[in-house]
Amino acid sequence: MFELLDLKQGSSYAGDIDQLILMITIITGVWFLLTAGMFFWLLFRFRAKKDESGQYVTGDEPQLKRWVTWPHMLILLCDIAVIVMAVNVWYTVKQDLPEADATIRIIAQQWAWTFVHPGPDGELDTPDDIRTVDRLYLQEGITYHYKLSSVDVLHDFSVPIFRLKQDAVPGREITGWFKPTVQGEYGIQCAEMCGIGHGIMGARLILQSASDHEFWIQSNSPTPVAQVTGQ
Repeated sequence: MFELLDLKQGSSYAGDIDQLILMITIITGVWFLLTAGMFFWLLFRFRAKKDESGQYVTGDEPQLKRWVTWPHMLILLCDIAVIVMAVNVWYTVKQDLPEADATIRIIAQQWAWTFVHPGPDGELDTPDDIRTVDRLYLQEGITYHYKLSSVDVLHDFSVPIFRLKQDAVPGREITGWFKPTVQGEYGIQCAEMCGIGHGIMGARLILQSASDHEFWIQSNSPTPVAQVTGQ
């Protein structure tokens, strides 16, 4: 399970998501330190003193209001910067679908993942499709569209190496995309509480080179290659 904390960037947009999270962390971290520092300085500066009565203030005094107004304006500027960057990343990941080199189908159910890969003909939903359970085989460096669905309850297709999380909603087929960039074997998880077996609903992602992936397709196709090609 510790591999789910792997900080490798395994997709073309993983770096964009990491940069957004880093920017939010830095902005909120700086404001937290400033706020905490001001809080403890005020505690020290206006601590109770012997033979000195407290001062009553309404909060309407201009010299006091500026300590709220100016930080407020600066925080709004930071919010705008975060929103602009977040919208750009959201559009890239969720809205702007690039042209696909291949399409796969992902089916969630209690408590397993079924993956449908195109066979030697390169087309999905044909007789030579390759179906696997809890093992997704992809080729490095090409753009995939995925068709995500659920046969029972709400699930969530989560691939930490891709920085990808997408709900699988019963009755809907959701189209998304990713472009794998790092060969290796990684974890897939369901990130939505989906029942008593939720904790065991894990799968494996195998990212292969072009030659290895082609060999896997030819070796696992349920239809002979000669029949697919019409030879």
